[in-house]
Amino acid sequence: MIQVLRVSVRKALLSALLLAASVSASYAQLGIGRPVGQKVVDGIIAKVDNQIVLRSDLETIYAQEVARAEGKMLAPDIKCRILQSLALNKLLLAKAETDSVVVEDAQVKSELDRRMAYFVQQIGSEKKLEEYYNKPLKQLKEELRVQVKEQLIQQKMQDQIAGKVSVTPREVKQYFNRIPKDSLPYYSTEVEIGEIVKVAKTNNKAKQAAQAKLNDLRARIVAGEDFATLAKQFSQDPGSAVQGGYLGFFKRRELVPEYEAAALRLEPGGLSPIVESQFGFHLIQLIERKGDSYSTRHILIKPETGSTDTNDAALELAKLRRRILADSISFAKAAKDNSDDKTSGGNGGMLQNRRDASTYLPLDQLDPAIFFTIDTMKVGSITPPLPYRTEDGKDAVRILYLKSNSAPHQANIQDDYQKIAAAALNEKKNKALDAWFAQNRGTVYLEVDPEYSGCQLLNAVN
Repeated sequence: MIQVLRVSVRKALLSALLLAASVSASYAQLGIGRPVGQKVVDGIIAKVDNQIVLRSDLETIYAQEVARAEGKMLAPDIKCRILQSLALNKLLLAKAETDSVVVEDAQVKSELDRRMAYFVQQIGSEKKLEEYYNKPLKQLKEELRVQVKEQLIQQKMQDQIAGKVSVTPREVKQYFNRIPKDSLPYYSTEVEIGEIVKVAKTNNKAKQAAQAKLNDLRARIVAGEDFATLAKQFSQDPGSAVQGGYLGFFKRRELVPEYEAAALRLEPGGLSPIVESQFGFHLIQLIERKGDSYSTRHILIKPETGSTDTNDAALELAKLRRRILADSISFAKAAKDNSDDKTSGGNGGMLQNRRDASTYLPLDQLDPAIFFTIDTMKVGSITPPLPYRTEDGKDAVRILYLKSNSAPHQANIQDDYQKIAAAALNEKKNKALDAWFAQNRGTVYLEVDPEYSGCQLLNAVN
C-alpha cells in the first residue's frame, strides 16, 4: 500500500538537476527501456501530484551509475538520491502543467532526431541499435518522444526559474577560494574548438520533384484511394508513417506554424494543398477537432539533397574562411551570423562541454572525426570546408577552428576561469532553484512506495 505524505520542500540537491539527462553518452540516457534479455518488475514507486515515477526509471539510472563507477563503491543512499532527482523533475512537470508551460512539437522532433542520430553514430548503425533493443527504430523513437518532451519542459521551467542568474568576477573568485587546495581538480589535455556549419540547401529541382510526388498522391486520394495506406507506403516521417500518417491530438502552438495553420483551415476529412515546413513538404488531412485540440494525419516528402548543394555550401564557407584569416571578420561573429548550427553559433562557434557547459573539451573524449582533424593543427588555424553530417542526419559542410590546446595541470583561476565561472554559476542557479522549491513546498502531495519511505524526497539532504 502506498503511503501519502504532505511534503515540505526546503532545498534541492545539486544532483537533482535532470540527473538522467546530464549523464554522458549511454544507452540508459537514451531512455527507451531495457535491452532484450534484461527485465525488471515495473510499477509506480512515487507520485508527485499527477506525475508518476516508475521503478524502471530508477533502475535504469541506477544501472548507469553502477557502470560509471567501474567497480567503486556507490554512496549507500544512491537510490534515494536518484529517486529524489526524479521526484524533483516530476515537480517541475507538475508546475509546468499548472503554469501552461509547453514546448513546440518542432523542438521535440529536432531534439529527438538529434539524439537518435547521436546514438546510431555511437553504436555504429541503425541495425545495431535495433538489435540491441530488439525493436524497430520507429518504435524506439516513439517511446523516446515522451521523455524528450518532458526533459525539454523541465529545462524550460528551470530556465524560467534561474535563466537570468549571473555571476560577477568577484563571486567567481570567492567560489574558487572556498575550494580546499587539496581538492582542486586536475585537468588532462584540453582543447577549445570552434565550428561554422552550413547545411546543404535543397535546390529548386528537388523541391519541385517532392511537390510533384505529393500532388500525385493527393490526386490519388481525391480519386478514392485510402490516405492511411498511401501514408504507410510513401511518407518519410518514420514516426507517423507506420500509423498511416496519424499524428494524434495536439493543442494550438504545439506543431510548426505552417502545419497548424493549414490544418486548422480544413473541415474534418478535408485535404490541404501542399504545405512546406522546415521538415519538408506535407499533405495534411484533418481528422477531428476537440475544443482547443485537433488531430491530423499527414504524408511527408523530403526533397533530396545532391552534391551540387553541398558544393555551394562549401564555396560559401571557403569565402567566409578567407575573410576570417584576413582579419576582416572575427570567427565568433562569422559563426553567429552564418552558422546553421544555432547552438554553437550562439556561442561564438565554440563547442561546449556538455558536463560543465565550458568550452574546454578533454582530448580523449573528442569525436574521432574531430580528433584526427585537429591532431596536426596549430593553435589559431582553421580547416578548409570539410564534409559533415549533422546530428539530425542532414548533409552539410563545416570549418573547424582550434582556439587553444592546454597541457595537463591543476586548476587555477587564471587558466581555468571559464570552467570555474561555470561551476560558480551552476551553484548560484541551484540556490535559485532551492528558493523556488521552498516557495512551492505547500502545493504538492507526494505518494511513495513503502520500500522508499525512508528517502527524504523533495527535502534537503544535509
